[in-house]
Parts: sequence; structure tokens; C-alpha cells
Amino acid sequence: MFDTRQQKGQTMYIARFSYDLMPASRQQALDFIRQELQAARDNGLNGRILVPLTRGHAGGAALQFEVELANLDQLDQFRTRGVGTSEDTHNWMREFSKILTAPPCVEILRTEEPKTA
Repeated sequence: MFDTRQQKGQTMYIARFSYDLMPASRQQALDFIRQELQAARDNGLNGRILVPLTRGHAGGAALQFEVELANLDQLDQFRTRGVGTSEDTHNWMREFSKILTAPPCVEILRTEEPKTA
């Protein structure tokens, strides 16, 4: 189990996964992403599903999922064993990829806390 609660002065990362899909596949994609969210929570990670209300640029992602990480090793652990066993995760990714129109885009962000005087 991971603990991503950020303590003062500690770096925290956010991995954001952006998914492109056809509008007709939106509900099915949400179901897949909800499984991903539950897997993150089951592993002690904070995550959230983001549903863009507008698309700021052409081809923007239809849905996004982000997860908070205390260190970058957690990303690899989550992606290989996130939805159950390694085999379960592989099967989940294979089924989800059938409805995607492009490979997921992954952004890794570092949080920046204001420095106190």
C-alpha cells in the first residue's frame, strides 16, 4: 500500500493519462477508468477522473485519469499491477485499448509548493 499524502517540503508527482476515443465509446471508457480509479484507491493512492468540459486545442483528450504519487517508482508499480495481478492489468489494458482511437498520452507532473519565509 502506498501513502501519497504530501508532507511539508516533500515532492509529490501526478501522473495524468489522457484517453482519446469515439463519443459512442464514452460510457464504456468511463467504466474502464473507474476500474483504474478503484485500483489506485485499493493501493492507497489518490486518483481522480477528469472529464473535460471544453477542449482547449484540436484533438484534446476525451477523458483523463490522474493519480498522485509520492515517488516515480509507484508509477511503474501501478501500471504493471494496478488492476489486480499483472495478468489482470494486462487484460484490462488490452480490452481498454480496443476502444481507444490513439495510445494514451501520459504526462508526469511535479507539484510545486510555495516557499514560506
